[in-house]
Amino acid sequence: MTTPFVSGYRVTRIIGATFGLIVRSRGLGQNIFAYFRAWGGGEIKVYTNLLEQVRHQALQRLADHAKSLGANAVLSVGFDTSEMGGSMTEVLAYGTAVVVEPDTSPAQAVALH
Repeated sequence: MTTPFVSGYRVTRIIGATFGLIVRSRGLGQNIFAYFRAWGGGEIKVYTNLLEQVRHQALQRLADHAKSLGANAVLSVGFDTSEMGGSMTEVLAYGTAVVVEPDTSPAQAVALH
């Protein structure tokens, strides 16, 4: 979750930082195609598809890492992306691994003073 809380649940344990990291290389053919596509402007779908796949893989690794730490949820998820060596892309998904349980306490009224 990108939010710092889960509606209807309460955090019972904060485990700490968790992450999923992947570095993916673009193939020579993709680089050549993208180079010529960039001349014409517009979206370079080869790269868009690659980054979409990599983000999903980074999220899966994040979830796997959190589970290995004993978490059943990850809060405040974010991404960091960087380029390495001109042909590799690093994608890091990160967040806070926590244990959450359903919040069965009665709702409390909000009062403005």
